[in-house]
Amino acid sequence: MLRFFSSTISKQTLLKDTRVVNSTSRLCYSSSSEEDDPNFYRMVGNFFEKGARLVEDKLVEQLSEPVDRKSAVSMKSKSLDDQRKRVQGIFKIMRPCNHVLQVTFPLKRDNGEYEIISGYRAQHSQHRVPSKGGIRYAPDVNVDEVRALASLMTWKCAVVDVPFGGAKAGIKIDPRQYSERELEKITRRFAIELAKKGFLGPGIDVPAPDMNTGPREMSWMADTYSMTYGHGDINAHACVTGKPITQGGIHGRISATGRGVFHGIENFINEATFMSAVGMTPGFLDKTFIIQGFGNVGLHSMRYLHRHGARCVGVIEHDASIYNPAGIDPKDLEDYKLNNGTISGFPGAEPYQGGSLLEEECDILLPCAIEKVITADNAPRIKARIIAEGANGPTTPAADKILQDSNKLVIPDLYLNAGGVTVSYFEWLKNLNHVSYGRLTFKYEREANYDLLDSVQSSLERKFGKYGGKIPVTPTEDFAKKIMGASEKDIVHSGLSYTMERSARQIIATARAYDLGLDLRTAAYVNAINKVFKVYNEAGFTFT
Repeated sequence: MLRFFSSTISKQTLLKDTRVVNSTSRLCYSSSSEEDDPNFYRMVGNFFEKGARLVEDKLVEQLSEPVDRKSAVSMKSKSLDDQRKRVQGIFKIMRPCNHVLQVTFPLKRDNGEYEIISGYRAQHSQHRVPSKGGIRYAPDVNVDEVRALASLMTWKCAVVDVPFGGAKAGIKIDPRQYSERELEKITRRFAIELAKKGFLGPGIDVPAPDMNTGPREMSWMADTYSMTYGHGDINAHACVTGKPITQGGIHGRISATGRGVFHGIENFINEATFMSAVGMTPGFLDKTFIIQGFGNVGLHSMRYLHRHGARCVGVIEHDASIYNPAGIDPKDLEDYKLNNGTISGFPGAEPYQGGSLLEEECDILLPCAIEKVITADNAPRIKARIIAEGANGPTTPAADKILQDSNKLVIPDLYLNAGGVTVSYFEWLKNLNHVSYGRLTFKYEREANYDLLDSVQSSLERKFGKYGGKIPVTPTEDFAKKIMGASEKDIVHSGLSYTMERSARQIIATARAYDLGLDLRTAAYVNAINKVFKVYNEAGFTFT
């Protein structure tokens, strides 16, 4: 059974949630800014509208400035009101979720019983193709959630300059209640259903791992697609990212989101201006942090912060919270969870006996689990000076305002959580190029580096002579490690670090240009809106 909602229907539905204010006819959400628990899709839209209102006048001015003589002539016939209407019209196109697919299919379980499985895929935007977004397996997956996450993916990709539209998928199951064979059957059938409706393909829509999915599920999907709809397509395995290395995956993808969280925090914790504003000194050394969610994102975030001198004092999971002010070792906790399936009872920490560990004293709080965990109820009691959003949508709009008013630095999800999609982009490019990074240049770089050392030695000997023998040139320890050339992992890590640093600089510049203070979320949305708007406008988009 398939249910398919076209962009026309979804846009008509959206307009019911909007109202017209003043003569500019801007879209805004009725009372959503006052709500502490809006639905997730409306919450993301609320943040979008805030950024859109802020940047609208600037975009109107840009449309009114001719870039050449020809455009100057054509613009004489267009009034400022016409330009504003065009900006607002493009905003109306950018906001809705273009397509939502709902599928249901039967599953015969290992015990012979039958069950109906429900799944969803939302494509928020095709301003860039393919659409990109993860697939999660969770019992509370619903249409609103996948639409919200798909729209967040659009802004996330734009913030870090990854040329994808936003998408997201979910299957409504608790994967712990199914065998591996049953999960494979579910995954492969879902891949077929997506492909049948144009929601899967290397140039159309490219899923990735998310909550409770990983390389195994991506391998099943890639194999299913390449053996069916993509059987004649040399690029078929680029239909998903996050695959095992042997199936076209890329080194560094598993840790990419957590590594991106680390680099994102790094770019702001080393900014003296921001640290002074929140009453902290720059750098990770001796900073304490608490992580909510010890999954893929939380584990790798914890590892990288620990390596750079920060100390984890608490970890929150769905079944337990542990606390140790002296510090928790990430490797020991990982080994314990692998062996026991839980962090409960971990000998390196005590069960937390207070109210909520989210509200405990620390420098950095990392919500890396689910959405809407920081609300107007608990935000006033949060003591961390930096809230680093490793999860999607962990802070409600009302809580966001409370944190800002309390002089807290919130590093937003659409920037901080973008490490995964950035490295997914690298994997997608690798699949399309059909060659591993570094393979074509590895030997050349190694020989060039040795030639460089020989050249330095020859220059010294020509200058000072060879009395007493040749002048030795010994590479430093760091150069010796790189003399063999960059591996794929080196290239991926370098590309991710550069992407996060460049995006942070853009966010900081926008925050200063609009005098936003610590409101990095609005600055990030302004950047994303600017970039997506430019695509629509310069593509010569016209309304039908």
